[in-house]
Amino acid sequence: MKPLPPLPTGDVHDFDFLMGEWTCVNRKLKQRLTGSNDWDVFTSRMRCQPHLGGLSNVEETVFEQGFSGMALRLFDARERRWSIHWIDSRHAVLQPPVHGGFTGDHGRFYGEDTEGGRPVQVVFHWTRLGNDRARWEQAFSLDGETWETNWVMEFTRATATG
Repeated sequence: MKPLPPLPTGDVHDFDFLMGEWTCVNRKLKQRLTGSNDWDVFTSRMRCQPHLGGLSNVEETVFEQGFSGMALRLFDARERRWSIHWIDSRHAVLQPPVHGGFTGDHGRFYGEDTEGGRPVQVVFHWTRLGNDRARWEQAFSLDGETWETNWVMEFTRATATG
């Protein structure tokens, strides 16, 4: 497998835009890494709050299928890099983190995990789309060269800021 690209750096304020309450439309592949183009579409509600003076934030998402998840983001001021950790109520296991940051309105975060018993590289793409919209995408790679996007979340702020 090709090594992960160099990890992007960021700023402590990278996720300030995400604070507050959001509604989300999710598109998630029913089967990953099989060449499938069959997607589940569902909604969720998300709330994100800063902690430790902005060095961390916690996002809790409630999905319409009856489960919830939590992202914990931590900023390493020395490395100028975020780590993102995920846990959900279905598995109750802290997933391996991804690391990175934003350049302008685009964030990239890389890590390693397993899917179906196979090692995969993971990338999260965050895109700020103004004050009241955002997009998150997750993609996996088996070889570090070809990537399959398997989950997309379109965020709309629950109370628009104008």
